[in-house]
Parts: sequence; structure tokens; C-alpha cells
Amino acid sequence: MILNGLVTRGVGGLFTIALDTEYNGKKQLEARAKGAFKHDKITLLAGDRVEIDINENGEPYISKIEDRKNSLIRPPLSNLDTLFVVISCVKPSPVLETIDKLICIAEAKGIEPVIVITKADLDADFAEKTAEIYKKCGFEVFITSSEDGVGKDEILNYIKRNGDKSAIYAFSGASGAGKSTFINLLFPSLSLETGDLSQRLDRGKNTTRITELFSLSELIGEGVQGYLADTPGFSLIDFERFDFFELEELFDTFREFRKSKGECRFTKCSHTKEQGCDIISRVQLGEIPKSRHNSYVALYNILKQKPKWKK
Repeated sequence: MILNGLVTRGVGGLFTIALDTEYNGKKQLEARAKGAFKHDKITLLAGDRVEIDINENGEPYISKIEDRKNSLIRPPLSNLDTLFVVISCVKPSPVLETIDKLICIAEAKGIEPVIVITKADLDADFAEKTAEIYKKCGFEVFITSSEDGVGKDEILNYIKRNGDKSAIYAFSGASGAGKSTFINLLFPSLSLETGDLSQRLDRGKNTTRITELFSLSELIGEGVQGYLADTPGFSLIDFERFDFFELEELFDTFREFRKSKGECRFTKCSHTKEQGCDIISRVQLGEIPKSRHNSYVALYNILKQKPKWKK
């Protein structure tokens, strides 16, 4: 018998799978992967769509992983659809270059970045100016405040509007940016006490890399589809040591650049300083925010200098 489902958690080689259809009255089951996975060095990730075989003894085992839309090294997660990138209006002072790195990783992986500006009640002017930067670039932006609940309904409606049964959402951002407080506002049943969702499960220090998916129908209510990912590792954005994408792919990770493709004077324009560069012209005209071009140049220099043996 073959069942289909979604891996929501894996610990010590035992995986929890949310089933597409109930089996013996159960909506989920636990199974191990067939031995060939280990032999072929295949690592199962939270977010994987899988097939489960039930043998003659009634024991389930994972026999196949469906093709992934995307996968991440850290956090170990696959098939992520939406990444809410959290920016705080106050301490920790937001570094837009760091925010843009997260956005570029998402863009390269086919993940939709959504900007969430928190603590707007403490600096409304900053919130509006930052929102304008990312709206101009074509991103969905939410201005929020956990103090008075501003933005809560809008984000929940976004999730309800865009979700399907296997849609996976995650939140990222600097520690102290207000992720936990705002996630508590959105999903009160999680009752987060710290910056990591994993703390709710009282896990030990050696298990903080576990990624787990929580059903949105359980968090929000019946009829809401998809999953919220516990992602304790989105702070890792070191482009010098990790391969997120190549220099040649950088241009397309800035969506507001794309309509300039082929419009520069020089075929091999780096879009960093050349005369006749359409990107630079659009920055000067105010069509592209200067902070976004600054982030592009910073990433360009990192990727250009990266030794070939590290790629």
C-alpha cells in the first residue's frame, strides 16, 4: 500500500509525516527511510513530499522523495514558499544590506520574500520610508506593531489568501527584531517565550537545529491550509563560506533590475560603476532605491572575490 504525505519533523532517523489522506483513522504517522537513502547520501528534510510504503507487517517506511522546488542548508528545509523577512524599526538597528542578502537567497531559491516591518509604533517615519523602498521594488510589505496589533489581520489574510495544503511559510530576521512577539500575536497557541519556536518544545541545546512544521489549520483554524516552519537557522548568510548562488545569478536576485537586462551600453556590464549602465541610470532617477544598489555592489564584490575552489 502506498501513502503520500509531507515530512513535518525528523529526529534520530524517525520522521513524522502529515498524510494526504487518513490511514486507519490517523492524520499522521512516523516512519523511517529505506536504507537506500543513506547509501545514496540522500537527506530527508522537513518540507519534503514523500511516498510511504506499508509492508506486509503493517510497518511504514519512506520509499520515495518527490522532486523539491527548493532546499536550504540551514535551516534544513525544503519546498519553502514564502519567507517573511522581519525588519525592526528600532534596536537592533536594521542593516538593509543584511535584509537584502536574505531576500536574494529567497529569490534565488524561488521563495517569495514578504517584508514585515515591526515596532512601527516606536518609529512610524522609519517604517514608512523602509516600506517605500521595498514596495518600489515590487515586494509585498506589511507595517506592524505588536503593541496595538497593527498588521496582524493583514498578514493572516495574506496567508489565508495565498495558501494551499502544502504551502510552507517561515519568518526570518535579526534576533530582537520582534519575530517572537509578532508570531505570538499571529499564533497565540505557540506561546513563544524566546526568539526560537523550538523553545516552546523545551528542546535541549543539541537539538536546536531541528526544523519542524506546524499546521496552520491548528494554529489559525479549520479551512486555513499550509504550514508554519520552525526555522532556527536563518541567521546564517555568510556568502564567503556557503554557496547560495553564483556571481552570474546575482543580477536576477534583484527583481527590480530585471527589466534593465540587455539595456546597458556594455554587454559585460557589472552594474556597479560603468558609464552607460541602465541600472545606475535608474538609481540616479530614483526608480531603484540607492540602498538596494549598494547591497548589490556589496554582494557583487563578495562573490567576485570568492576563490574558485570555494564555489
